[in-house]
Amino acid sequence: MADIGDKELSVVEHLHELRRALAVSVIAVVVCAIGIFFAREFFMGIVKAPIAGLGHDLQFLGVTEPVMTYFRLSFYLGFLAALPVILWQVWGFILPALKRDERKYFTVFVVLSYLAFMGGIAFSFFVVFRLGVQFLLQFAGEELIPTLTLANYVSFAIRFTLPFGLVAELPLAAYLLAKLGVITRAFMVKIRKHALLVILVISAVLTPADLLTCLLLAAPMYGLFELSILIVGIVEKRKAKARERAEREAEAAETA
Repeated sequence: MADIGDKELSVVEHLHELRRALAVSVIAVVVCAIGIFFAREFFMGIVKAPIAGLGHDLQFLGVTEPVMTYFRLSFYLGFLAALPVILWQVWGFILPALKRDERKYFTVFVVLSYLAFMGGIAFSFFVVFRLGVQFLLQFAGEELIPTLTLANYVSFAIRFTLPFGLVAELPLAAYLLAKLGVITRAFMVKIRKHALLVILVISAVLTPADLLTCLLLAAPMYGLFELSILIVGIVEKRKAKARERAEREAEAAETA
């Protein structure tokens, strides 16, 4: 009975720590979102930069559209700002269950995953999104005047950038899975067509119904998939060389 009670107590403590980690993460997002909301004009200026450079501005159609859009943008940026705290909570929650060597690799994985996610977000907005929006607006010519609404533009920016942060994790995940022997380069090449189809479907869902914008989102995402194939191939070559070296050392030891 004592063992069962101890086991039940450990489960309760485990759930308590999980609840605490979730609460801290939610509070961090809310606090960061509130801070960003008070500085909303500064951040909106950054979001509007791709169209402001062309002399365009945003309009709104409903009375509540500005405040609801600012709330949406604040929570999105608040999540990005609070992501180190969220990952810290995840790290602290999982760390006790890991061995000493596993802790080191998991810590490196958390740091690299954060850098990859934020790098994907930054690249998507400051490079792909900026160039894509400017190209599409300039493509309309000087005779057509765009009517860009606040809610649609901000929602489009969020839908466009968030997938890049997630897909940017793909090379890192591919490296780890290849190190563990879960995936191979042959498998990645085999599913290449399926991956392309999935990427196109996701891009079509997340972007407006025009082919060019869909391709602007899909092309870098597929490029990351091809990079993942290259990384898996490099890992396999290194593992093969390590095996050959180990076999030669074993043969040399037997001969000696």
